[in-house]
Amino acid sequence: MDDMLRNPADGTRLRILAWLAEPDPAGRGLTADDIAARLGVPHPVALTHLRLLTALGLLHPAGQDDGLHYRRDEMRLAEVTQLFEKGW
Repeated sequence: MDDMLRNPADGTRLRILAWLAEPDPAGRGLTADDIAARLGVPHPVALTHLRLLTALGLLHPAGQDDGLHYRRDEMRLAEVTQLFEKGW
C-alpha cells in the first residue's frame, strides 16, 4: 500500500489526502474537478488518483446534485497509519 500512496514520486495522493483534511473540504468533500484544478491536471488524471484512493478504502465518494464529493475515511486512515508505524 505504501507504494500505491507514494507513487508517483511527487506525492500527489498524499497531497489529495492532506487537502481533504482541511476544514472546509473535510466537511463537504472535494469533487474530481476540484482536485484537477488544484493539481493543474486534466479531470481524468485526478479521477484516476481518486479512484485508487477509494479502492484502498481511504476515501468515500458521496453523490450530490453537483457530482460526487470525496471525503476521507478517518478510521481507515488511522488503521493504515498504525500499520506503517508498526513497520508494515
